[in-house]
Amino acid sequence: MSALHQQHVDCPYCGESIEVLIDESEAGQQYIEDCQVCCRPILFHVAVSMDGELSVTVHDENETF
Repeated sequence: MSALHQQHVDCPYCGESIEVLIDESEAGQQYIEDCQVCCRPILFHVAVSMDGELSVTVHDENETF
């Protein structure tokens, strides 16, 4: 069973801090979730480091990285 982790991220559009639940089983994947404030699509990238730390980065849908 995978665990959900509460995470705060800043929307790349409106800058508001939003709370999201991240499923660590999605590590290494990307998905889109709408901002709870401005409703614009945020691209989430979930990773787990070598020491098991969950890392979440967010980008606007048109940003290349």
